[in-house]
Amino acid sequence: MSAASWASLQEAAGPVSRETFERLVAFEGVFQKWNRSINLAAPSTMNDVWGRHILDSAQLARIAPEAKSWVDLGSGGGFPGLVLAFLLAERDGASIDLVESNRKKASFLQTVVGQFNLPARVVARRIDDSYPLVPTPELVTARALAPLPMLLDLASPWLTKGARGLFHKGRDYRAEVAESTQRWSFDLVEHASVTDAHGVILELSGLRPV
Repeated sequence: MSAASWASLQEAAGPVSRETFERLVAFEGVFQKWNRSINLAAPSTMNDVWGRHILDSAQLARIAPEAKSWVDLGSGGGFPGLVLAFLLAERDGASIDLVESNRKKASFLQTVVGQFNLPARVVARRIDDSYPLVPTPELVTARALAPLPMLLDLASPWLTKGARGLFHKGRDYRAEVAESTQRWSFDLVEHASVTDAHGVILELSGLRPV
């Protein structure tokens, strides 16, 4: 990978060491290999894993540069959870729980965590079975998991106890936000995506029932 790729990572995530960049490049190769055996990402995105998945995930680190306790819901192929784990390795005491119920995908996540000695733990459970296993984190993330109203329901055990949510959303996010306000009240900050002109990262806090 080129110096331009390293620069693109730092533009998305903030300061990143050369070592972490090289580890993410190696991870991309591992991901591509596993994806040939199990479906980890949409085939239409496989010609640009670096931009469509790795950089898209890495941008969350810039939004919460001091946070050390994270949980990623429906981690799947590791986006954003595994990418965050690589970046969190540069933060003393930081870690992330990866919640994934699919056995094959959880096996992939565990393999990468072990191979790269990442500060991450795979919770191979359904989200609603994982609440007792994951202490209240600072940040809850999810990407391409569910519409926002359902996502808030799933994450509410953490979000109502002080955690913030960072959720990738596409061009129709305003309709999802409007529907969510019928059940929940929350503070919202919209961050323009650095990889998708029509996408946003929704930062939610102070979740409480209406």
